[in-house]
Amino acid sequence: MKDLDNIPELMRDIGAKARAASLELATASAERKSAALNAAADAVWRRREQIIDANRIDMAEGEAKGLSTAMLDRLLLNEDRIRAMVDGLRAVAEQKDPVGAVIAEWDMPSGLHIRRVRTPLGVIGVIYESRPNVTADAGALCLKSGNAVILRGGSESFNSSAAIHACLLEGLRQAGLPETAIQQVPTRDRAAVSEMLTMVAYIDVIVPRGGKGLVGLVQREARVPVFAHLEGICHIYVGATADPAMAVEIVLNAKTRRTGICGAMECLLIDSRFYSQHGPILIEALLAAGVEVRGAGDLTKIAGVVPAKADDFGREFLDMICAAKLVDGLDQAIDHIRSYGSNHTDAIITADDEAAATFFRELDSAILMRNASTQFADGGEFGMGAEIGIATGKLHARGPVGAEQLTSFKYLVEGQGAVRR
Repeated sequence: MKDLDNIPELMRDIGAKARAASLELATASAERKSAALNAAADAVWRRREQIIDANRIDMAEGEAKGLSTAMLDRLLLNEDRIRAMVDGLRAVAEQKDPVGAVIAEWDMPSGLHIRRVRTPLGVIGVIYESRPNVTADAGALCLKSGNAVILRGGSESFNSSAAIHACLLEGLRQAGLPETAIQQVPTRDRAAVSEMLTMVAYIDVIVPRGGKGLVGLVQREARVPVFAHLEGICHIYVGATADPAMAVEIVLNAKTRRTGICGAMECLLIDSRFYSQHGPILIEALLAAGVEVRGAGDLTKIAGVVPAKADDFGREFLDMICAAKLVDGLDQAIDHIRSYGSNHTDAIITADDEAAATFFRELDSAILMRNASTQFADGGEFGMGAEIGIATGKLHARGPVGAEQLTSFKYLVEGQGAVRR
């Protein structure tokens, strides 16, 4: 029985077991890993009522704590979302195994044949807040990439995550892989997070997935390398040549499909020429959908628009709220996104190929889109099966972090008695 009061000892024990499991996983066959994921998917679907019952407990506690509507939506599990979780597990299982894949190979005049091949990172620590599906996504992607993982879910999703984790363990058992390959921190004590951030002997990288407070804390205090993004301040710029019907549909989807995810639109930039030709159709559509629009300049003349404050731009609302502004052309839109964006996901709606090319060239967000909703900023929608998060840094991984992004590489060099002169 683990001593849950002695957090340093508890975390060292988890770390040591993860490190040992990572050595076994690094050489596990693609077939065994896929078998574990498919068995886990079967278990999740078979136990869906138990998972929903556990989620009801978390939802009730969340409501009692006064969690926002957006946070409760992140926390909620229903049969459709469990089906999506199962589909994600199966999709990751079906993907080509990244471990050992040859990235590049070449011959040298010295007689050396050199290959650069993918290799696991080792042990990954994932710290996340209210979304219990991250338990399945992170566990699946780490296993697929040959990494052991330590999962520290938020206190809000403690019961839901535990129920999902039990299914992952069943998958590991059936495939003959060590159960310590996917471990969940069995306490809500926040001291466990502080321990994880300094476990350089056991953890190779930390992935925080949550709000600005969590990610900022991790980036400030971690001694372990971090894959992170601070916020998803996603912009949509509606260009002068945008099709109005397409623009309305994309903007509504980007803001209202799910407001609590990092790919939700937080700021709408409307080209003044589009506005002159088509009027306030975008703003009126958002208002009709129940969105609080915080507008600047002439947009404040529209009935129902709330005058924007300075800090409404560059803000992640994660709610039925968005900022909006008119801009005089593409250059002004780009300047605004550079000033207020978070390098997560930004989109342009336009029929102008040259404008789209400029938008793609001059902005450096991890994901740039044309004529598509920012809600597609998701590893599953990119064909990765799932994602462990969206990384906005520029080192190692960027954008949706799937199984391939959870690998490093090594060089395999072969000769025929080669010696250096």
